Amino acid sequence: MTVLIRVQPTRARLVDFARWAVAQTPKVRTVSTNTFAVPPHLFTHMPEPLLIGSIVDGHHYVAPDEDQPPASIEAVPGQPLPEVPADAHGPDSMPLAPPDFAPLEDAPTEDDDSPASAQGDDLACDVCHRPFTTARGRDTHRRQAHPEA
Repeated sequence: MTVLIRVQPTRARLVDFARWAVAQTPKVRTVSTNTFAVPPHLFTHMPEPLLIGSIVDGHHYVAPDEDQPPASIEAVPGQPLPEVPADAHGPDSMPLAPPDFAPLEDAPTEDDDSPASAQGDDLACDVCHRPFTTARGRDTHRRQAHPEA
């Protein structure tokens, strides 16, 4: 069984990492669109700048010469939560924004009594007078509920 180290470089270093990967013999394979499977013997000889900011086997890469522990974030009861530093997220994480939904101009309002009130009575079944919101719904109903008509 071959052991491989999964490396997800930052978006800014992805092209440089890919150039390095295809220059190796044998070539370093990809396991997804932004993750590479690096053999351990190549990982130890990889250029350091390619790894800075990367996620290696699910963990943020920390250079051996970095002595600083990551800053801890502590919440204080009764106070708003502190801001999360940008380096706490993965290299490709993007802030989630609420979707932009345009209001529907023809959406039903609360004062509508029936689904067909905006369309009039012309979408009612001519046999049982059941109201419908679309002509297609009315025609399907007519074929299934009143096949004799």
